[in-house]
Amino acid sequence: MTTRLAIVGAMHEEIAALRPCLDGARTERRAGREFHLGRLDGHDVILVRCGIGKVAAATTTAVLLDAFDASALVFTGVAGGLGEGVRVGDIVVASALLQHDMNAEPLFPRWEVPLTGRARFDADAGWSARLVQASHALAAANLHAHGAAIHHGLVVSGDRFVATRAESDQLRAALSDALAVEMEGAAVAQVCHDFGRPFGIVRTISDRADDAAHGDFQRFVCDVAAPYSRDIVRAALAL
Repeated sequence: MTTRLAIVGAMHEEIAALRPCLDGARTERRAGREFHLGRLDGHDVILVRCGIGKVAAATTTAVLLDAFDASALVFTGVAGGLGEGVRVGDIVVASALLQHDMNAEPLFPRWEVPLTGRARFDADAGWSARLVQASHALAAANLHAHGAAIHHGLVVSGDRFVATRAESDQLRAALSDALAVEMEGAAVAQVCHDFGRPFGIVRTISDRADDAAHGDFQRFVCDVAAPYSRDIVRAALAL
């Protein structure tokens, strides 16, 4: 197997700051996606925008692990904060992921992915530790990230943008240990589990998944989350 790290974001803006950092980049197009292969700080990487939602994330991850034989995967981008004390500008590294909209009751327990016997898929401990350490380094060195808290725990995913207080309150009541909510991570986790490949997921909190979640979202992604993603990934590669 080649030693090539896949770096994935759902939106162009989430990976845009990393694209100019690639040395010797070339682009291949598969499954309607542009895969940028090159070297990042001396490491072979492949950078791609997967698109929004679980199906888009699963398709991209399967192509990365099969067609490109990626040895590990890091997913980066934004999420809505759920956990108490998880604020806008904080960073969440996933220890496990769950699909909050998966429900095959009464055939299977709520949230369990049918025929797998599990609802939660653990992120790779090694990559998670590197992302936590890199996030702390960013918070210490970056003036704009000063004061950002680093959280490590459950991230939940679903095919809807959680943008009302009622929805986020329901998620907190049902999954009290969930730190953040987004739309791709649990699908990435399930596919990586199927392939037996390690992965890590790091998210910058862009909103509190409430009625104000849509405000200034695009500007936050471009001005804050994109450079955070770039710096965290590069710091993790250096460890």
